[in-house]
Amino acid sequence: MEHLTLSTFKDKIFDFENNKDWKYKGDKPCIIDFYADWCAPCKMITPILEEISEEYQGKIEVFKVDTQQESELAAVFQIQSIPSLLFIPLEDKPQMAMGALPKQALEQAITDVLKVEKSSS
Repeated sequence: MEHLTLSTFKDKIFDFENNKDWKYKGDKPCIIDFYADWCAPCKMITPILEEISEEYQGKIEVFKVDTQQESELAAVFQIQSIPSLLFIPLEDKPQMAMGALPKQALEQAITDVLKVEKSSS
């Protein structure tokens, strides 16, 4: 899982300084985990996101944003509570989910929002 900074976010996800309308730059749907090191629920969801990153490898990307270090990004997305997960489909508007969701709920959002099915291996 890659940690995004302000500049890598603008390169890989969306350049909000130069574009008003949402335009995702990635070639795969993604999930962005807005977290902080001191946040207990964030720590609970990290291993789940790591599993998802592996299980959906090649189909979706999973990124992390440290809201302490990247306060400008947190402000752009009006992050009030953490963890907050931003689900970004390829063609549609992103959707935010609050809280440490169980794996089943994350997989449901991957299917419904990102339109990605898990490979049956």
